[in-house]
Amino acid sequence: MAANEPKVLLVEDDRFLRKAAEATLRQGGFTVLLAADGEEALRVARADGPDLILLDVIMPKIQGFEVLTALKADPSTAPIPVIMLSNLGQEEDLRRAMDGGAAGYLVKANVSLQSLVRQVKETLARGGSGEAPAPGHPAV
Repeated sequence: MAANEPKVLLVEDDRFLRKAAEATLRQGGFTVLLAADGEEALRVARADGPDLILLDVIMPKIQGFEVLTALKADPSTAPIPVIMLSNLGQEEDLRRAMDGGAAGYLVKANVSLQSLVRQVKETLARGGSGEAPAPGHPAV
């Protein structure tokens, strides 16, 4: 792990997508931490202090929106930008993520892995601030 590489915590329960995204993020210059469920996500975020979290919405143990709430309520993890990843593109889900403090909301079907790396870089360059985009479009 290079000391100057930003750390990204990838929280995704789909093994195939997790491995593919991990490889692409590493190629993009990131150190990648992994979690397969909400409980593991909270543990890793608190222990390793990532620079950004990519957080799936639908997961085992603790759902993504609950993880987001817990992250933003904890002073040690609250400043970490979180980009929500989901197959849900409804306006209500997007609003819930942004109201909960997410820096972005991406619909998995609408974003390539290379685009995901670009979105992570852009979010980190902005200091983690997010704006709510139209549903179905990249949210960062």
